[in-house]
Amino acid sequence: MTIETVPPESVGLCSTRLSRINHVMQQQVQKGAFSGISTLIARRGQVVHFEQYGDRDREAKLPMQQDTLFRLYSMTKPIICTALMTLYEQGKFDLKNPVSDYIPAFAQLKVLETDDQGNETRTELNQPVSIHHLLTHTSGLAYDFYEEYKVCELYRQERLFANASNVSLEQLIDRLCQFPLAFQPGTKWYYSVSIDVIARLIEIISGQPLVDFLNDTIFQPLSMTNTGFHVAKEKQHQMAAMYGGVDLWGENVSWSTLMDVWEKKINHRLDVSDTDPIDNPAFARGGSGLKSTASDYFQFCQMLLNRGSFNGARILSPKTVDFMHINHVDTSLLPLAFANWQLPGLGFGLGSRVVIDTAKNQLLGSDGEFGWAGAAKTYYWIDPKEELIGLFLTQYMANYSTIERQFQTLAYQAIVE
Repeated sequence: MTIETVPPESVGLCSTRLSRINHVMQQQVQKGAFSGISTLIARRGQVVHFEQYGDRDREAKLPMQQDTLFRLYSMTKPIICTALMTLYEQGKFDLKNPVSDYIPAFAQLKVLETDDQGNETRTELNQPVSIHHLLTHTSGLAYDFYEEYKVCELYRQERLFANASNVSLEQLIDRLCQFPLAFQPGTKWYYSVSIDVIARLIEIISGQPLVDFLNDTIFQPLSMTNTGFHVAKEKQHQMAAMYGGVDLWGENVSWSTLMDVWEKKINHRLDVSDTDPIDNPAFARGGSGLKSTASDYFQFCQMLLNRGSFNGARILSPKTVDFMHINHVDTSLLPLAFANWQLPGLGFGLGSRVVIDTAKNQLLGSDGEFGWAGAAKTYYWIDPKEELIGLFLTQYMANYSTIERQFQTLAYQAIVE
């Protein structure tokens, strides 16, 4: 899809104010913070800003372009959750259903508890892990780079997420079920591998491979022709190179490693072909793995802003989209927090965070605005009140800058009516 832009004033934005984005992004590239960046702003269904800065491949001096492909990492998750909810609308499951109804190994899970003396015990679950627990990251699952729980260390020791190119989605979830949970389901919000389990549920409930289901349900109806886990050979030259200090899914990467990388501001080229391959047909995930362009992801976002439809294709009902993007996390579990980070003012819906208190979030926006980010510094948000979409795309693994927040501020300050 070729994206045409309209004058910002036609949808209530000021061109002069909006141009401040260009200055900030060019500055980021010129000082070497990022090799290249792509940004998009849309309001009331019209794109008013779609710009590229710097190079998609610094060494080859290939410029960032409108059709550049990006590894989305966790921006894969909202697409997967949307796909699952199409099955929900067909009456295929209830959110309260135990995951063990579909993946029997979940019935055998225990919680690994450690007392003050370091003694470990594996205790029975107080309640089964439900599909709702997975969607809201309250399941008791974790990621291997965290350090708060012993389970995270076990993931690293057994290289659970390493060598992803050699492990299918089914095999990954089978391996995951061999580990205990970090905490009792429903007792904490903890960002995790839960959406990979959601992806496996899609396969089991639909009877289709994840790739086929996504193509049939999301990508083809929305004409997202450049989105998928695999990149055709004739399009591989469009891929943006990856930069940073460490591959987040590399072997034995912990939060301490990431903090060290952030402090040193390491920015060299990374080879992530083993952990996020572009040409392995066996590779498909729920929590990461999709590659896409700005224009394709914008179409997905516009569908959500339109409450389920885009260009004549209806993916979900308006009520379902609204239901997905309200806070589903009990207030006793707020503020959202993981790995020593707190996210005040945010709740979590079925697949993405949602602003429940703009003042506490300390960022220009609106209550009800929702979105998410990816590990390689990709970010989107959707504001139903302002009918606003923002997309920030680059490829820098484990970068701790606040450029996405700056970008969002620059978008909102351009609204004049």
